[in-house]
Amino acid sequence: MKICAVELRSNEAVICLLTKSNGLFDIPECRSQKFIMQDSLDNEQMRKFQQTFHKLLEDYQIDRVVIRERETRGKFAGSSVGFKLEAAIQLIDGVEVDFMSNQDIKQSMKRNPLGIDFRATGLRQFQEAAFMTGYAYLSQK
Repeated sequence: MKICAVELRSNEAVICLLTKSNGLFDIPECRSQKFIMQDSLDNEQMRKFQQTFHKLLEDYQIDRVVIRERETRGKFAGSSVGFKLEAAIQLIDGVEVDFMSNQDIKQSMKRNPLGIDFRATGLRQFQEAAFMTGYAYLSQK
């Protein structure tokens, strides 16, 4: 199974591609680590984001997108732009989208701790939350 894990922060979608085959995890190379939305009120920008994201999923033959859930209110609430990006991803034709809460991620990581230090993955530091989301999701499968 090949997934694209996503963490949404204010006006950007940080991604990490992951695969799991025969119990082994792999992090394939990817041409993008994040997508940034400059103007969330511009319909053309939103369509461009959706098309670009869809093209990446097609090119890398992604089976599923896993999005880290965000709080809807309070100190750590997601931004309105983030929720728009989430909706744009969910509305891509033919794409299966799942969500993982922070609690589900913590529980999965407790049962299946990461065998290496995150820095050894070769990913950038800002991708850590997306990676942990994807790792936790695939560990449950």
